[in-house]
Amino acid sequence: MKKIIWAIFLIGTIVISGCVQKAPSELERAKAACINACKKALAEGQDLSVGPCLLNPMDELPNWVCDVAHEPREAIDNLPENQCSAYREGSANHFVEVDPNCNFIRAI
Repeated sequence: MKKIIWAIFLIGTIVISGCVQKAPSELERAKAACINACKKALAEGQDLSVGPCLLNPMDELPNWVCDVAHEPREAIDNLPENQCSAYREGSANHFVEVDPNCNFIRAI
């Protein structure tokens, strides 16, 4: 009888472990939001070659911004008008950069 109870407990633990998913981290959520915003901007025909700020700040994550840049970095990426003002001015502490094709570059 003890073996049956132990087996049921073990099987239950395994099943429950497989059903519990880890919530995405703030970084993962910021990265996904930025890539989605970039894809939306592309679909709407926005020119991303100049490196615009897409989310300034992000609605769901107000401490993050989303910026388009180039890889490798170009001079246009360093122009203040092409950087997110919320990050420049300190109201957001983190940024995600994607390239003009919506590929992830980096997050800080």
